[in-house]
Amino acid sequence: MYWTLELASKLEDAPWPATKEELIDFCIRSGAPMEVIENLQEIEDEGEVYDSIEDLWPDYPSKEDFFFHEDEY
Repeated sequence: MYWTLELASKLEDAPWPATKEELIDFCIRSGAPMEVIENLQEIEDEGEVYDSIEDLWPDYPSKEDFFFHEDEY
């Protein structure tokens, strides 16, 4: 399993919190790349509910990680 920023960003609009199955269903319905679905299928899961992309990929950058200040523009 590997995540890239581009792949993980496909989950930004997912219906959080969600289970693995709900995320896979969302990806299929939204037309996400097959790599995203494959990554989700590889997760060893016991019915967990994920609150955000950070639960799946802890290194996912947040808006604070970028030096862009929206209020300046």
